Amino acid sequence: QVQLVESGGGLVQAGGSLRLSCAASGGTFSRYPMGWFRQAPGKEREFVAGISRSGSYTAYADSVKGRFTISRDNAKSMLYLQMNSLKPEDTAVYYCAARSGGGGINAYYTGITAYDYWGQGTQVTVSS
Repeated sequence: QVQLVESGGGLVQAGGSLRLSCAASGGTFSRYPMGWFRQAPGKEREFVAGISRSGSYTAYADSVKGRFTISRDNAKSMLYLQMNSLKPEDTAVYYCAARSGGGGINAYYTGITAYDYWGQGTQVTVSS
């Protein structure tokens, strides 16, 4: 059983930056492709970024490409999301997710159903 705990959310002005962290426990972190998703009020949960087990391959939603960077530290069992040039439309609860089914070492996943374990989420609010 994998446990995921997000942190780093908060209130920031438009144009600012935040770094989200996700601490994983209860499994072998390096075996799991990981992802970040977000859900705004009244909207469905959506893909933000994904990263392969190795950390060498990443994918981003078009809405965050060039502004957000996903990374991982397998030695520390940590996943990160660096968010720059934040916009009010980035306001949402952000979730990290793990795919326990594994995958190729360079595979990443963008679909919600690809992930088995989810954190509780951290709120990000961007004011205009």
